[in-house]
Amino acid sequence: MSNVKETAVELRGISKYFSGTVANDKIDLEVKRGEVLALLGENGAGKTTLMRILYGMYRADEGEILIDGKPVTINSPYDAMNLGIGMIHQHFTLVPVHTVVENVMLGLDGPYDPGAVAEEIRTLGRRYGLEVDPYATVRLLPVGMQQRVEILKALIRKACILIMDEPTAVLTPQETDRLFDFVREFRSGGNSVVFITHKLNEVMNIADRITVLRAGRTVGSIPKVEASESALARMMVGRDLELTTGQPAKNVGEVVLDVDNIGVISSRGHRVIDGLSFQIRQGEILGIAGVSGNGQEELAEVLCGLRNAEEGDIRVSGKSIVNCAPLAIIAEGVGYIPSDRQSEGLVLDMTVAENLMLKGSSDPEFTKGRFLDMAAIEENASRQVHEFDIKTPSVSTRTKALSGGNQQKVVVAREIAIASKLLVAVQPTRGLDLGATDYVHRVLLRERDKGKAVLLISTELSEIMNLSDRIGVIYRGSLLRVFTRENADIGEIGLLMTGIRGESNE
Repeated sequence: MSNVKETAVELRGISKYFSGTVANDKIDLEVKRGEVLALLGENGAGKTTLMRILYGMYRADEGEILIDGKPVTINSPYDAMNLGIGMIHQHFTLVPVHTVVENVMLGLDGPYDPGAVAEEIRTLGRRYGLEVDPYATVRLLPVGMQQRVEILKALIRKACILIMDEPTAVLTPQETDRLFDFVREFRSGGNSVVFITHKLNEVMNIADRITVLRAGRTVGSIPKVEASESALARMMVGRDLELTTGQPAKNVGEVVLDVDNIGVISSRGHRVIDGLSFQIRQGEILGIAGVSGNGQEELAEVLCGLRNAEEGDIRVSGKSIVNCAPLAIIAEGVGYIPSDRQSEGLVLDMTVAENLMLKGSSDPEFTKGRFLDMAAIEENASRQVHEFDIKTPSVSTRTKALSGGNQQKVVVAREIAIASKLLVAVQPTRGLDLGATDYVHRVLLRERDKGKAVLLISTELSEIMNLSDRIGVIYRGSLLRVFTRENADIGEIGLLMTGIRGESNE
């Protein structure tokens, strides 16, 4: 009996252009029955665009699509679903105020009995380990449960080819394991999965075969058994890349940041931070792990003067900065890398030079009397561009013309110059490719080794585990436990991220 699997989907010569940008350039792709194909590549490599073409969200400018060997035309997601193609988007497409069963019924053909659909949800949930209450309101469900609803929507529509776009981005380790169990069970029924990711460890865990895209083109396709993380990284970035893993801190000094029983109320009147306390010393990184939306952003904003605390105190090198203005906190040597570089970290219409001095416009270094000293500003920018390897035509280039990775380097360079004592870094590698991510990691470790205190807030647990000297887990605005690097257990951290407490911190 032959082990050769039938082809479920074939893309031939797919090209897609956006305003002069080539997103996909004559890409060939094959997905077989009963396999998990990992579609791997850096951000901007063309992965999601290609799959949106397969799902009917975009129309290819060139090329053709074949399902079971027959050419098809896919003009909409409705066409794709009728061909057995489902897509689980990175950002869910659910109606938060509706129940699970109402969300599943949306878009189904014909009159459906909610009771019958609810029973089908239960049946599929039991079969695939995707149990969820059909009558629960979606907005009240944890993010992992919401993803189950998205998958159930596709399964009820009889999907046999499932596209999953960065599906683990918002999941805890336990939720990721359960998702992988589902993928394997789904595959065992002769179905196909296209798993879009940039995480090498996930590829090695779940894929049968791996296709790598770079700059909109296919670099290669190999079986997982012939792959290694280093080889895949080389295919992704076009060069050898030895990924950084942080070594333990060697010279931990005095307490720099002392957060004492902080409480924060949101603009809607909800308590988003509740009695939170911790310290960070010179020469160490404290990582804050947690599912997004558990008070991480508010904590960073309070530390940097962008939000007031209702109670508690924050001290930097013994001096209270709680509820001080941002400029006063900057003057105390606190730098802040925000989670969204474009809306919070940069003024995109300003030049690179202007953004690099954006928080120092009243600094004597950059002024002559009442006027800005443009020569000093450009000299500072030239120095920073060289030190942080910022790829830009010139320091006078508008920042919006830079790639995402180079925009982030502008933010990092500016904030490190400010952070003589403390650097608060929130999602510092969000949206960055493998090379840029590794660069930012190296910079954070370098600054720690210079004796600075670093607060790293990230939903990427691998980032937290690799870089942190201590790891705190935040849940609903409270710090449930702080682990040392030596006793950090990823399983226990994952449980704490969902609010399940294990041993005490004592």
